[in-house]
Amino acid sequence: MSRQRLDGKVAIVTGATGGIGETTAKLFLQLGARVMLVARSADKLAATLDRLKPFGEVAGSVAEATDENAFAAAVAATLDRFGGLDILIANAGTEGAAKPIEMLKADEFDEVLRTNVTGVWLTIKHCIAPMKARGGGSIIALSSVAGCIGFPALSPYVASKHAVYGLVKTAALELGPSNIRVNAVGPGPIDNRMIESLQNQMAPDNPTAVRSQIEASIAMGRYGTNEEVAHLLAFLASDASSYCNGSIYMVDGGYVAA
Repeated sequence: MSRQRLDGKVAIVTGATGGIGETTAKLFLQLGARVMLVARSADKLAATLDRLKPFGEVAGSVAEATDENAFAAAVAATLDRFGGLDILIANAGTEGAAKPIEMLKADEFDEVLRTNVTGVWLTIKHCIAPMKARGGGSIIALSSVAGCIGFPALSPYVASKHAVYGLVKTAALELGPSNIRVNAVGPGPIDNRMIESLQNQMAPDNPTAVRSQIEASIAMGRYGTNEEVAHLLAFLASDASSYCNGSIYMVDGGYVAA
């Protein structure tokens, strides 16, 4: 069996109804994993489950990223349905408001940090015990190129994604002795809903101009795809990455290299 397969493994994917979340869950199913989808919208979750059921053994649980009790229940449902847990993809996140620092309201700032940082911490927290019971596991949190560099008008998002990487590094040191690897993935501009939201906020009259400007800053000259992110997540979830721990892995077409 290839070490890049996920046969026999159980995964939780949060933010599972978004572009990266659903695409990742589909790939994991195709690679042999059993997958628990976690998302905040029951309707969107039901629709996503219908699309993914042909690809393998998949279930769903409704939970907000920051609702500790609901996520703990999702973990319990995973253990009840699949008998254990090997992989966490902490993908739930929000871009928030695109505004200069002096124009932001406190609740706008807090909302992004609660979802993108507190939410990631809570998901990691509740997945540790079941992974220890399995003798190890792989946790991957979604950071961003914004976890390494800054962007004007995106201070809450940038701060949150820097914080995700800090959390990942600390968790890697704590959990390494238990054979639980913790890494972050840093997508660049990916052709999905989030980047469209940011383009529309930054230039509502001409969002395509924003896209052209961003693409000109990427060495490969284009946005990435959900599938390209999913394949990196699959590698880090698999035994093929058994010595990868505590790092952020970019999938950005060379954006940060510029």
